Amino acid sequence: MDTSIKILIIDDFATMRRILKNILKQLGFKNLVEADDGTTALSVLESQKIDLIISDWNMPKMTGLELLKKVRASSEYKKTPFLMVTAEAQKQNVIEAVQAGVSNYVVKPFTAEAISDKLKKILK
Repeated sequence: MDTSIKILIIDDFATMRRILKNILKQLGFKNLVEADDGTTALSVLESQKIDLIISDWNMPKMTGLELLKKVRASSEYKKTPFLMVTAEAQKQNVIEAVQAGVSNYVVKPFTAEAISDKLKKILK
């Protein structure tokens, strides 16, 4: 797993972003960028090259699913790995995310091991 990649972490809760950053740092990733919602994330994507997106599902302004659809519609990021983090493990949500092109998803609460496993699957 290439730990030099640039990862964008999107969540409206600062605590959740911090938890994800700590897990990613434990896994050896250092190049981490944060956004507090989908609209902020789009600005980040326009201003710098991102190699992996980890986004919460439920956020104000723009949901993770709406962001995923915009990312998949862009020529620059349509192939960028996208990990969805959600508190909702409802089958319909998972199906919607898969249809929209999500690379993988993880359900809250999650462990560092769960994040590591998902990243190994999508970054091989």
